Amino acid sequence: MSPKQHRGEVTAEQLLDAALRVYAESGEQGLTVNAVTRASGVSMGSLYHHFGSLDGLVNALLMRWLERLLGEMVAAVEHADSARAGVGALVRMYLAFVQEHREVGLLLHSSRADQLGMRQARMLRDAQEARLTPLTAWVSGHVETGEVAPLPLSVLESLILGPVIGVSRRWLTLGDVDLDEAARVLPDRIWRSIRADPG
Repeated sequence: MSPKQHRGEVTAEQLLDAALRVYAESGEQGLTVNAVTRASGVSMGSLYHHFGSLDGLVNALLMRWLERLLGEMVAAVEHADSARAGVGALVRMYLAFVQEHREVGLLLHSSRADQLGMRQARMLRDAQEARLTPLTAWVSGHVETGEVAPLPLSVLESLILGPVIGVSRRWLTLGDVDLDEAARVLPDRIWRSIRADPG
């Protein structure tokens, strides 16, 4: 990597880090080009050069953290010795991630992230395919062994992640959820909804 490329990467990282800080301190309304350039010490021209727009910067920030979250989700299930253990590990990992990275959780569960997801769902899916493929393979493998009900993968994904995302959103916005209790209760409830044997 040339010195110029290295400087470009450092500048992009400064902008991404500053955008997250500004978002954490001021929320979506406070996330402006001026606020990010002030917080980063990087010029407005550099922001536009690297990301094209504020939306481009926020989308890159979302993708960065989504990739990290998906990577941790994959690691959680890959180390589990059964589908049930994998569900438990995934739930606990997700809730711990949100608790540890509250500002990131707010961004990933924001209306902006939802809008991006709706507008560019296929692009996001394609961009994260390398991360999603191991999760899909993990679920499919447990369907094939008869542990998990033979439902469409999109339905299984919703049954597994839907409750976890819902609890995370509630904790992030209202704060009236005990995440430790949720981490104890949700795995069994989710497991009952996806296991092949309903008994």
